[in-house]
Amino acid sequence: MDVVLASHGGGGKLTEGLIKEVFLNKFKNSFLNEMEDSAVLEIDFERIAFTTDSYTVKPLFFPGGDIGRLAVCGTVNDLLMRGAKPLFLSASFIIEEGFRIHDLNKIASSMAKACREAGVEIVAGDTKVVARGEADGLFINTAGVGLVPKDVNISIKNAQPGDRIIISGTIGDHGMAILSSRNGFTFDPPVESDCGPLVGIVDTLNKFKEAVRVLRDPTRGGVAEVLYNISEASGVGVEIHEENLPVKPQVLSACNMLGLDYLQLANEGKLVAVVESSAADKILKAIKNCKYGHDAAIIGTTNDTGQVTVRTPLGTSRILSRPLGELIPRIC
Repeated sequence: MDVVLASHGGGGKLTEGLIKEVFLNKFKNSFLNEMEDSAVLEIDFERIAFTTDSYTVKPLFFPGGDIGRLAVCGTVNDLLMRGAKPLFLSASFIIEEGFRIHDLNKIASSMAKACREAGVEIVAGDTKVVARGEADGLFINTAGVGLVPKDVNISIKNAQPGDRIIISGTIGDHGMAILSSRNGFTFDPPVESDCGPLVGIVDTLNKFKEAVRVLRDPTRGGVAEVLYNISEASGVGVEIHEENLPVKPQVLSACNMLGLDYLQLANEGKLVAVVESSAADKILKAIKNCKYGHDAAIIGTTNDTGQVTVRTPLGTSRILSRPLGELIPRIC
């Protein structure tokens, strides 16, 4: 392709191809090549997790959150996926001329509240204003740093055949909340974004030490893309059980009506964990006792087939569809 398409930003196979062909090809180094949610750097015998992200969600305010809460929680969660304790964030704002100060105040207040919940501070930032029509209201870029405990070694490369796969809650809530807000769909009960910091869940998981092998947050590309990432990075196969997948009835109904796969919808307050089989039940129970983990479930296992499959309630298997590009644009 000669130009960048909207689908290159969807978090699926096209996104991966763009990153590898352009950015990894030019910037390649041992840290970036890992393709993790955050880089782990060793400085003076301390392991520091470092990540960055940009947020262009549309609309800026949506059921369950806004771009400010999304920016804080998304960055914090990327640090947590390496088992780190998040400490500090930076926040840069690209603001379109004419943007309402009232709305900017609401977003800043939302970010401050999310920081308090996550136990982090915004310690650096930048502000730029561009002409009308050049930023669609507001874009936010964040970076985050945290400390990785010495006895924690979580990586997307650590999965082994026979491990169990856990999802920390219902699937597709954020993607459906954005879709419904953008298009005026209503649900009873309403679908709200799951946008939230997963500090409590990861603090709990870190107590299980080496029994927790992989953590990944299923944002763009959803659970399906994460499972493919784990399969490729660890060299394992994955089988999930359709009847064990937690999904809200209204999300499932909307997906069936619109022809969408909820496994490809974005989540902003969930994680996928690959854990040692013998500890899986204890880990699941512990997650369920956390603030954002009440609907957690064991959804599958890893194997040595190299394939990513779904076991149906009828006992048959099918290959899980991997997202190619943009299922829903501008979701984070």
